[in-house]
Amino acid sequence: MNRDYIYQTFTRTICSKCGGLIDGKIVYNEKGVFILKNCRTCGEHFEILEEDFQYHLQKYKYDKQGTKSGTQTIISRGCPYDCGLCENHDQHTCIGLIEITRRCNLSCPICYARAVDDADLPLHLVEKMMDFYMSAENNRAEILQISGGEPTLHEYIIDIIGMAKHKGFKYVMLNTNGVRIAEDENFVREIAKFRGGFEIYLQFDGLENKVYSRLRGKNLVSIKKKAIKNLNKYNVPTTLVATIEGGVSDHLCGEILVYGMNQPCVRGVNYQPVSYYGNIDAPPDRVTLSGVLNRIEKQTNKMIKTSDFIPLPCNVERVAITYLFKDKDGFIPVIRDRDLSEFKRFIGNTFMFTLEDALENFNDGSKIFNVCACCDFINDIKKYSPGNFILKSKEEKMKFVDENTFRISVSSFVDKYNFDMKSMQKECVHIITTDLRRIPFSAYNMIHRSA
Repeated sequence: MNRDYIYQTFTRTICSKCGGLIDGKIVYNEKGVFILKNCRTCGEHFEILEEDFQYHLQKYKYDKQGTKSGTQTIISRGCPYDCGLCENHDQHTCIGLIEITRRCNLSCPICYARAVDDADLPLHLVEKMMDFYMSAENNRAEILQISGGEPTLHEYIIDIIGMAKHKGFKYVMLNTNGVRIAEDENFVREIAKFRGGFEIYLQFDGLENKVYSRLRGKNLVSIKKKAIKNLNKYNVPTTLVATIEGGVSDHLCGEILVYGMNQPCVRGVNYQPVSYYGNIDAPPDRVTLSGVLNRIEKQTNKMIKTSDFIPLPCNVERVAITYLFKDKDGFIPVIRDRDLSEFKRFIGNTFMFTLEDALENFNDGSKIFNVCACCDFINDIKKYSPGNFILKSKEEKMKFVDENTFRISVSSFVDKYNFDMKSMQKECVHIITTDLRRIPFSAYNMIHRSA
């Protein structure tokens, strides 16, 4: 009698029951991709890794070498306990995240970080952490995400954003639930001055209060709408960040996307399937990255298709992305019907694979892809971009990108249920800690976050 799965590869994983580091197999069948875990104490059990086995198998066409980075710790107990970064980690920091406060004005039931009053980091320590991150990336650190808690509660949040811009980070993100943005228009006016390499990373779970009640513990639709109204008024580039949980918000993937496309300030949507940290148990039907892609296709009536996305080469295991151009007929996926895997060596190990950079580079000798201008894909890019884009002023470039491009991404993080060693060692979103380490976001929330 044959087994009911195909064995793809071996991995090291974590037992979902006892938390021990154990051997496992990644296997698949027509129902999806699973991690088969073999624990001597708890026995054999399966955990879902991806809902769509076809997406899972093709993503490796985009896999490539990681970028070496400096290390702060030595290998002792093994991954994921030696963070970080240690020599075993296989990718540099694409996004460095600094939690400037543990205070928050919400009490989200799904949150894995306990809010603490009067827990703001002092400015001198925040600056020290920024300098460490920049130095660890050989003074070429790319994206800094200012987070919390709720970072807009920090007394010196404007100074912190200004400091980050002054330090030379190419992109600065403010990760916020939007409450202060909705209630304090003067604050929005202040942050608008940072436009150009700055954006709001706005928690946004749709337009149904029952979803917010489940995920955030409070009805927030009116707050979210007011926040976006203020961001539109002051033209602050914004990414909507949607938490997707099966049976709660997964029916809203398409609605969130269409809503974002119709908001002038919104430049993209990032979907994040729920990660189950702490005492939160994962359901057997948890939503995965490929599951989000399939829901987007179904719920937009194929306006956006699963095949319009590519796995991001810096972490093919956990990130998918696509870009859209706007023309008279609406938004057009640039990647549609294109196999870009042959170009992967020309795509940097970075989340900064943005059309803003691509447009400039395509019009300046195709620096990113280093391929001839006769390539159909590049011709398609140029068809939608101004021929003199490279000569335009910074303000003109920002205006064109704001009005004519859109980014959709899905980020799936690692927890004890879907843990496989490669995903952990390729993760490139890292927490910058107060003791000057870089710890992968997933490992930090599984193991290293203090109470």
